[in-house]
Amino acid sequence: MATLEATDLVRLTLNTIRGLTMDAVQAANSGHPGMPMGAAGMGYALFARHLRFDPESPQWFNRDRFILSAGHGSLLLYSLLHLTGYDLSLEDIKSFRQWGSRTPGHPECDPERGIEVTTGPLGQGFGMAVGMAIAEERLRSEFPELVDHRTYVICSDGDLMEGVSSEAASLAGHLRLGRLVCLYDSNRITIDGGTDLTFSEDVAKRFEALDWHVSRCNGLEVDNVDAAVVAAKAETERPSLIICDTVIAEGSPNKAGTAASHGAALGEEEVRLAKRNLGIPEEPAFYVPHEVLRHMREVGCRHRAEREASEAALSNNPELLRRVEGRLPDDWGKDLPSFNEAMATRAASGAVLNTIADRLPELIGGSADLTGSNQTALKSFPLFSSESRGGRNIHFGVREHAMACAINGMNVHGGVRAYGGTFLIFSDYMRPAIRIAALMKAPSVFVFTHDSIGLGEDGPTHQPIEHLASLRAMPNLRVIRPADANETVAAWKAALEYEGPTALILTRQKVPVVTPPGHSALLGAYVLSDPDFNSLNTPRVEGVDPASPPEAILIGTGSEVQICLDAQRLLSKQGVSARVVSMPCWELFAEQSDEYRNEVLPPGVGNRVSVEAAATLGWERWIGDRGHAIGIDRFGASAPFQDIYRNYGLTPERVADAVLNARP
Repeated sequence: MATLEATDLVRLTLNTIRGLTMDAVQAANSGHPGMPMGAAGMGYALFARHLRFDPESPQWFNRDRFILSAGHGSLLLYSLLHLTGYDLSLEDIKSFRQWGSRTPGHPECDPERGIEVTTGPLGQGFGMAVGMAIAEERLRSEFPELVDHRTYVICSDGDLMEGVSSEAASLAGHLRLGRLVCLYDSNRITIDGGTDLTFSEDVAKRFEALDWHVSRCNGLEVDNVDAAVVAAKAETERPSLIICDTVIAEGSPNKAGTAASHGAALGEEEVRLAKRNLGIPEEPAFYVPHEVLRHMREVGCRHRAEREASEAALSNNPELLRRVEGRLPDDWGKDLPSFNEAMATRAASGAVLNTIADRLPELIGGSADLTGSNQTALKSFPLFSSESRGGRNIHFGVREHAMACAINGMNVHGGVRAYGGTFLIFSDYMRPAIRIAALMKAPSVFVFTHDSIGLGEDGPTHQPIEHLASLRAMPNLRVIRPADANETVAAWKAALEYEGPTALILTRQKVPVVTPPGHSALLGAYVLSDPDFNSLNTPRVEGVDPASPPEAILIGTGSEVQICLDAQRLLSKQGVSARVVSMPCWELFAEQSDEYRNEVLPPGVGNRVSVEAAATLGWERWIGDRGHAIGIDRFGASAPFQDIYRNYGLTPERVADAVLNARP
């Protein structure tokens, strides 16, 4: 093919992407046409000239990863996936943003169709790309002949305004993630108008200061973008930022370069004028020329032979294959510890991690500058760093949000199981990433220690109150607050066997062992102590008839389970039979059968008291309209934790009084 013909074909391909974008947004009468139109050249340069992928095997493990962090420009991704042959049809694009569509307004994680992660909340994709690059480096150090790929991301002005992108970029520069390439669509427009309203910093200098390789190109010209990516790939010691100068809604005669094209349909008349300006037919809508489709399908299969050889090699490595498929080793849970001495559940969590680390070589994680406090270190393994890619401990620094994004990126990348720790109070800094994990059902494990007023003297700024209720409100997220060291073992087992994200809520203070070894906690809630038995085989509760059903049920989580047991003994002295239920995980308990839930919480027993050192919101689900929730619906205080518990009424005496006051 002559050079001119090739140039014409590229131009026609870019304008086909722009036409599909305009038509899909117009048909939906909502969406963001400007970004895909301006960034078409960037997307084409990556897919046609650099990305290693094969739509015939979309989850080929050694493929390059591409993340559209600017998820509002989803039609750029959808158009490229359709044209290159992924399972995303033209009909799917026609149903953009409609009920049941496979083309929602922002990309939702679907690796089978080439969508690596869920994006849309700006900065999240950028942060996850850093995690993917970490995962690739870690695995390549262990399997150099099987793992050798790059991570590419397209981000926007808005992505780089979000604080999480600065956190993540700082971490990536420090770790020298040289196989991470970010293309920055610098169109200088946001919803409110030009970026000069709010964003006057020198982005290039910022990223240079963060130890990134920085270059600039004309993002509208494919050859310019291509050359910049070639140079970025040659820079192996630092991550690369390519500032691509573009024009939002390129090709639109009246709305190009304006905020009017950012988040709304161009309008039928402007679509007609834009198509005329771009040299593509005004009708029919969703026009895809045969030569463009043929060209892009050839792009889609150009790495097929490499992919087939790569997958054949992977099939001969059972260890990496197991990790890629997300299977735990058969013996991973062998010799899990059991405990009989009082300890903080954070300490028990650390003991579990170090017990299973040898059997789970994919396990990698760390803390946001609280390693000793969170007990997240794998003590027999080195640090992951720019000098040691084989390390399994990551110091994320005081970057909670970036840490959570990176954990998500690592887990969605596959081949590793990543976790990260901080204080529960700082889950506020991570919530957008936790929510993305829940949306994607990524198996991320968030280790939250210092879980309550038990933190003590640090005071209300560091004592979580509303956080448990807030996290429990999030679909797909399992929130597990173990009562003691033995329940902490079960909590880790549940987390690692779950296909979605888990928040482990752990104490700073020592708590006595009140539960037996075993995995009753895997059911979410269970009867810990009844008038006629005690699961620790201590003498049965005296003063009540063991043949009678309980008059009351005391439900506790975490460190407050001990308060329930003490209250049970007080009640027994007054002839009142009370059952103690440990409920470490609402979500797991809700998954059990009605029969089991009714066995634990008999519907006929309305005198129920929940005890938790946190906001009481939501407990009505388990205690009913006749129950009483004892908790904290105000902020904490600075004092020794024993004093705070007493002054806030988290005492066995108050629990017993609540039961007695509710009796007929």
